[in-house]
Formats: sequence, structure tokens, C-alpha cells
Amino acid sequence: MTNPRYPQILSTGSYVPDRVVTNAEVDALMGESTSEWLIQNVGIRERRWMAPEQVTSDLIVEASQRALARAGLAAADLDLIIVSTDTPDYLSPSTSVVVQHKLGAVKSGCYDVNSACAGWVTALDQGARYLMTDPTLKYILVAGGYGMSRYLDFSDKKTANLFADGAGAVVLGVGDEPGFLASNLLAVGSFHDALGIYTGGTSRPCTPENLATFGPPKVEFVKKFPKTFNTEYWPKLIQGALDKVGLTLNDVDQYYFTQLNLRTIEAMMDLLNQPIEKTHWVMDKWGYTGSPCVIMALDDAIQQGRGPRPGQNVLFCASGGGITMAASVWKWTAKNG
Repeated sequence: MTNPRYPQILSTGSYVPDRVVTNAEVDALMGESTSEWLIQNVGIRERRWMAPEQVTSDLIVEASQRALARAGLAAADLDLIIVSTDTPDYLSPSTSVVVQHKLGAVKSGCYDVNSACAGWVTALDQGARYLMTDPTLKYILVAGGYGMSRYLDFSDKKTANLFADGAGAVVLGVGDEPGFLASNLLAVGSFHDALGIYTGGTSRPCTPENLATFGPPKVEFVKKFPKTFNTEYWPKLIQGALDKVGLTLNDVDQYYFTQLNLRTIEAMMDLLNQPIEKTHWVMDKWGYTGSPCVIMALDDAIQQGRGPRPGQNVLFCASGGGITMAASVWKWTAKNG
């Protein structure tokens, strides 16, 4: 009987573009001031947007190179690259093949995951399961990238002040003790037409007629989500993952949530009866960076010396358009992140 393979997070990396965009700058572009409301109700003070010459794969490559360096690995060591993004370089081919080429990961397979803002946590689950079941795989890169600044409509004050650009990555490997513990995936598909980029696919192709009617591809809120959606679904999403390994909420040492709204995170920690010190946020300085935001928050905590210690339990919780949701629980094994 073969020994079990224990997937572990070996290292993390994140990247944000150089350009800092303040609330005041966004207000000027929108022609309306939302800064005070945004700070009080969401927690965003500034964000990063990529340069005109940058694309989503560039952001992912930067984050991935940092994660590889911290793991002491070269891109050529990677066996598989999984990229989470809903702002790809192209509709086709996948952004992961562009990342593979730019990194020089010559022997890796690759594919993309699009579960909107739950995509990176979903991809993390997939990476762990590959390592558990395929003994030929040694190292997997799970990366996410967000370039939503390319899809902003500055006439829409509900979206233009939220979204930003960034990327995050982890290198997964196999160790002698469990790292990956459990995951839980949920979805409420009735909201597939509520928030997204609806022009550019087969439903609404970029024909002259559609462009004249709807304009170019842009992120848009079409209908409202219930205000209590996350506080209603996240507890059952999280508990579903913890139940699989017999852990309680108190057993989790650090929580990393979707970084859209600081007030939601505060409300969740209160609802879970957990101290706010068990979580970390980055939306105040980086804006909302979609699916990689949870790993970007973890990497930022690590770089500040506030990351998890070996033996501690870490939980990722994310949700996004669709609505898709994912939670994943890990035992931290890395010595230095």
C-alpha cells in the first residue's frame, strides 16, 4: 500500500501594479464624490491599476516568480499551472498557457479556472487533489490574476470605485504531514445574470449592433444581491468545510475572506464569534482584486510578520459572481511563508 501524499502550501507571492489610484482620482473620473461613503461603508481608500502595456498574465507572472523564489524553486520545476481569472488575456487560448510561456515553465501542463471571485480557492482545491492522487506530480502553481480596470464604466458609481488589479500565487508540494484538510463548494446559479461582464461571449457577441446598444465589454451590476447574502451563506460554507475534518470555528487560527468589503468581514467575524485579530485585510490599500484577493491578503500578512505559524489552521472563504462560493481549510506547514 502506497504512503499517502499530503499536499502543502510551500510558499506565497503577490503583486500589485505600481500605479496608485486614490478615491479622489476615481471621483474625478466619475464626476461624483463617493470617497467618504466608500471609506465608511466598504473600507477602500485607494487601489492599484495596471499600466497600459500590462495584461493579466504579467501580473500573475510577477506574483508567481515571488512564490517560486520563496520556495527555492525554478519555473522549470513546475508540473502543473492552474490559473484563476475572469479577466483573461484572451477569450481563448487560456491565460495559463501565456503564464507558462512567460515563466519558462517548460514541462508544466496548465489550464484556467473561471469561478469568478471564488476561482482561486476553487483552483487551490483542485491543485491539492491533483497532488493527492497523481504520484508523478511534485510541484503545482496555483495563481490568480485580476485586471478589472480594463472593464470599468466610469458612469457607473456602483462599480467604478471598487475594482482594482493584482495577482497572487502559491506553490504547492507534497510533505510528510497533512497541509490540505478539506474544502467546500457552493453556488446559487439564479444570480448568474446579476453581476458580470456580459458582452463578448456567445450570449452577447461584440457585433456592431451589440456594441452600439450595450457598449464595449464592461463589468456591471444588473440586479441587486441580497444585502445579507454573505452573512447568510458564508457560515454554512465554512462549517461545511470544517465538518469534513472535525474542526470547530475556534480551531481556525486565521481566516482570509473575499476582500470586497471590510464591513462584511467585521460582521462575519462577529457572527462567527471570532476575534478580529484572526483575520487580515488589504482592500483599504489595494481595492478589490477579485479571485486572488484572499491569497494576496495572506501574503501581505506574512510579509508583515502576521502570517500563520507552523501547525496553525488557515481557512480561505470566497464568493463571486454567479454566485459561486468556495472555502478551503489548511494546516500551515511552511516555515517562512
